[in-house]
Amino acid sequence: MSRSEPTPSPRRQELLEAAYAYALRSGLGELSLRPLAEEIHSSPRVLLYLFGSKDGLIRALLARARADELAHMQQVAESRDGAVGLQPIARELWRWLSDETHRGLLTLWVESYARSLIEPDGPWTGFARDTVSDWLALLASGQPAALRDTKAARTQRTLVLAVLRGAMLDLLATGETARTTAAVHHQLAALG
Repeated sequence: MSRSEPTPSPRRQELLEAAYAYALRSGLGELSLRPLAEEIHSSPRVLLYLFGSKDGLIRALLARARADELAHMQQVAESRDGAVGLQPIARELWRWLSDETHRGLLTLWVESYARSLIEPDGPWTGFARDTVSDWLALLASGQPAALRDTKAARTQRTLVLAVLRGAMLDLLATGETARTTAAVHHQLAALG
């Protein structure tokens, strides 16, 4: 939400939360206003009034998902108990990523990331790029401040991000937590 936008109405917030719960279950790819409105006890007309358009609703849902993701990432950053380095933060991040209770959010994230690449001018604009920046910033917070801006530190963060996201995609596809966790831990140990 930009600074020039008015504070959302309570009804808009209520419908956004209901639509977000729906998106976590059903995704956004085939989102149609009529079934969504029926599911969340509203009407397409009300959704269009409150969000401006279907694209406006999708943008609001992506912003809501990103806020959820950032809040979880902040919890990960705070749960390190003062441990410094990529390994502790990456292990904690993987613990969060592999938690089955986050599958809906992560599946929605994958869908939104892909749509951002395929439809760069649609409501998904910038989603993939922004989330890469978010995750790299979180990983940077685990590195010693004196090293964060070095080429080697950026390369390590990028490698860890690639490992975590690749394993996350594999986990979402197969549900094989033990196998993907072993691979992540193996790769993180190699960073040591």
